Amino acid sequence: MDGDLYTADAIAGDENHFQTQIRFQRVMHSDPIYQEAVKRFAGLFDLAQTTDLKEPTAMTLATVGENGQPSVRIVLLRCADERGFVFFTNSLSRKGIQIASNPHAALGLFWDSLGEQVCVEGVASPVGDAESDIYWKSRPRGSQVGAWASLQSEELPTRTMLDQRVEDFEKKFANREVSRPEHWYGYRIAPVRIEFWQEGVSRLHTRTVYELREDEWVRFSLYP
Repeated sequence: MDGDLYTADAIAGDENHFQTQIRFQRVMHSDPIYQEAVKRFAGLFDLAQTTDLKEPTAMTLATVGENGQPSVRIVLLRCADERGFVFFTNSLSRKGIQIASNPHAALGLFWDSLGEQVCVEGVASPVGDAESDIYWKSRPRGSQVGAWASLQSEELPTRTMLDQRVEDFEKKFANREVSRPEHWYGYRIAPVRIEFWQEGVSRLHTRTVYELREDEWVRFSLYP
């Protein structure tokens, strides 16, 4: 696993990166219904880490391209707090390019052994450099070199070309710290909807939704 899950205090950064979060924070931090959702997720996540799941931080991330075509992949949850859900990636990757053109995204976490699922919808924006640096330094050196070597999501003619790029960057950073590429950083998804799904008998599952409506969070149930 590339570094541990962390919860960072608010870190000052480029104001443009945090405009979306600031808009939601005014409601999130004072709304008891939203706080209930945050605490509920934290409790579930703590419980998931006590299971035998190989990667309890794994989550599905859905983004949408300019043509309206959705795409999906698995990423790792690296921070979860009142401000939202954070993952890290190459911003020049397919998902990074899609987020740049359409910041609306969705997440899904499923813990089979618990019979629990959480689905999140929200708006993604980059985290600040300081926060990205904190996580970058926690990654294994090989993963840091790999982030430089991989032209993520671009066509790869031969595996040999990737291996050569890894070797080149290992030489470049020999005997010194591997710096973080400017295009590699975190994204925070500020939620507007969080659904908790609990497995039930005969597929009569329990679904509870927390949703932001006109600057106020509401809680309601759904038919399974």
